[in-house]
Formats: sequence, C-alpha cells, structure tokens
Amino acid sequence: MTCPHSLTNEARNTPVSSRTLLTPRLKGMVLLLLAILVWGANWPVMKAGLGHVTPVWFSASRFALGALCLLLLQLLTGTLYRPSRGDVPLLLSVGLLQMLAFTLLGALAMTEIPAGRSAVLAYTTPLWVTPLAVLVFRERLAPRQLLGAALGMFGVAVLFNPLTLDWNNANLVRANLMLLIASACWALCILHLRYAKIRATAYQLAPWQMLVATVPLLALARIVEGPFTGDGSVAFWQIILFVGPLATAFCFCAVNAASMWLPATSMSLAMLGVPLVGLMSSVFWLGETLSAGLIAGVLAIAAGIFLAMMKIRGSGTL
Repeated sequence: MTCPHSLTNEARNTPVSSRTLLTPRLKGMVLLLLAILVWGANWPVMKAGLGHVTPVWFSASRFALGALCLLLLQLLTGTLYRPSRGDVPLLLSVGLLQMLAFTLLGALAMTEIPAGRSAVLAYTTPLWVTPLAVLVFRERLAPRQLLGAALGMFGVAVLFNPLTLDWNNANLVRANLMLLIASACWALCILHLRYAKIRATAYQLAPWQMLVATVPLLALARIVEGPFTGDGSVAFWQIILFVGPLATAFCFCAVNAASMWLPATSMSLAMLGVPLVGLMSSVFWLGETLSAGLIAGVLAIAAGIFLAMMKIRGSGTL
C-alpha cells in the first residue's frame, strides 16, 4: 500500500530520467483512476457481501480492517500521529458522519435496493453541499451553481417518481431516503472540513477516524445483530479483504496522494466516475437492469454535479 508521505519522499529521491517518465501529475492521475475503479466496484462487492454478513457487522469489519492497515503502515514507516485535543472535532465529524453514518446507511439501504442505484443516490453529495453552504454559511452562488443544483435535484426527483420507485413499498422508500440522508451526512462533513482549522493531515487522522467509526459500530452490531454474523466462507473473506484494506485503506491513501498533485476541481469532477463505475459494474457482475428512468436520473444528476463544481472564469474554484 502506498501513502502520501512515502510518495512524496519517493518523488524527491527518484532520478531525473525516471521523474520525466512518471511525473507527479501522472502519478496522481494513475492513483485517482485506481481509486475510482476500486470505489466504484466496491458497490456491487458490498451488495454481494451482504449475502454473507449482516450490514452493521459488515460496516464494523470494514473500518476495523481499514484502521488496522493504516495503523500498521504508519508504525512501519514512522509516521504514526498522536491526535491532540484540537483534532477531536474532525475525528468525530469524519468518523461519525462520513464513515459511520454514510457507510452504515448505504449498507442498510442495499439490503432492499440494487447496488447501482445505491451508488448513484449516495454520490449526490455535492448537490447537498450547495444549499447547505447557502443556508448555514451564507455563501454566494454563481448562476451556474444554482442551475447545476436544480438539474441535480431534478435527477433525484426522476429517481423518486412513481414510475421508477414503488411508493407503496415502505421498505423501498425508506432505503432510498437512507441513501439521501447518507449523502447529506457526507455533505455536512465536507462543509466542516472547508471551514475547520485543520491541525493535522488527512492521512495522519485517517486511522483514528476509522477507529472512531469502528468502536460504536462494534457496540451497535453486538446489540442489534448479536454475535458476529459473518459466515466465514471463502467468498466472505475475499469480500472483507477487498472492502477493508483495498477499498478503505488503499483508496484513502491513493486519493489523498492524488489531491497533492492534481487540481481540486479536477479531483471533484473525476469522482463522478465512482457512481458510474458502480452502476456499470453492478449491471455487469450482478445482472442489474438499466431502466430508462434510472438512465435519465443518472444523466441529470451527473450533469448537475458537473455544472455545480465547474471552475468559473475569474472566480476561482467552486
């Protein structure tokens, strides 16, 4: 597993000829592409995993393994960070909102609805950042941002219309709403990160944030679902090893490293690839169907997020 710290040192010590072939920008693009592919594929993998373990235990196992991998990596590389009191707000925000709430709500929702649809709704996060930034932080929005938010909301409405969602099925409606709540939780975390006084790097805080998510998840799993429910099959361990070390620990390091070398706008727009990969891989691996309503909703949401996050000439990055 590669981390930002080691990548930075590697860049300094690499001969000029090698650096010419593998520039920091190219490294960032490769790492970001890998993260997008893994995170997208993670949605059908999680859906398959729910056939081997219950959702709360699944979520707890994911972050326990992710935290363990990053803690071991930081110990071996001498980069382990001890959080201070000033780090507590970010530990709680990311650990409880972005990690615990987002992942648990997504896992619970996928017990009722397809993985592809789940990925699309869960990644509507930028659409919620826009109204929250206006209401809570009084940010001013450019017309293009407003248009993007409106278009994205239209896409969500398409996915929730009676032709694509059976409103008589309370479980289906509840599962879809869970994904929107999960997305809103991530949006709150993004706004906190935007305005918080950050004392440590994201890489330094990541294993501790994962532990913040793991501890209450373990307690909740024991209370709600009883003893560990994993069936111990080969498929179960393959899935756990994918979602823990790879989709959690590695992808976090990859995205964090890529963010050092690529523009923020490019990063944000590239992340639109995650739900698209999730949707297509769910169709390919799980045999999920692409309805006309789902395609229309996905296109509207993607276009809305694209507009909301584009760089406006003369006004910087959104």
